[in-house]
Amino acid sequence: MNYLAHLYLAQPNADSHFGNLLGDFGGHRHVKHLPIRVKNALDNHYLVDKFTDNHPAIKEARQYFSVQRKRFASIAIDVLFDHFLIQHWQKFGREPISDFKRNSYQLLNQRISDMPSRMQMVVGNLTKNDWFKEYETTAGIGLALDNIARRIRFANKFSGAIEDIHRHYSELEDVFLEFFPELINHVNQSGIEDRSKMSIV
Repeated sequence: MNYLAHLYLAQPNADSHFGNLLGDFGGHRHVKHLPIRVKNALDNHYLVDKFTDNHPAIKEARQYFSVQRKRFASIAIDVLFDHFLIQHWQKFGREPISDFKRNSYQLLNQRISDMPSRMQMVVGNLTKNDWFKEYETTAGIGLALDNIARRIRFANKFSGAIEDIHRHYSELEDVFLEFFPELINHVNQSGIEDRSKMSIV
């Protein structure tokens, strides 16, 4: 899953927000001297990624991407699912998306000095420029995916992934709506962070 989904699945405190994103920035290499709540949150991040990567619906969703982009389909799905989470926020969110973003950005910035340098840069840009605002539209998703394609360190044909998404938008949205409640339940049942149960409205 991508950043918004990981933050949604975090607890509403700074340690949890930090740990639930840390998995994308070196993970266990950086937790030796961090609080147990950060370590538990990092474990929650890995739980989410493992469940996502092995879920049959996600494996099905990869088939909607063209041959030249299928290698990076998981990246596209992660970012796209943040878009769908925003689109269906009334179903999953417990507060307005604007309030959730503001609170999450504040919590992340409380721990920014403890983050690895690359994470500091990304989180600083994310919170300052409100990346999740861009995820509200498919145009924003397309731009985000093309930026990722440019950062890949070898030649690739991932650019233009939004074309595959446009062709199969409804099918991919159906996958998200099937998958995401199952992910929420899995996180709740695992209870790695001993969090309160989340309800689906």
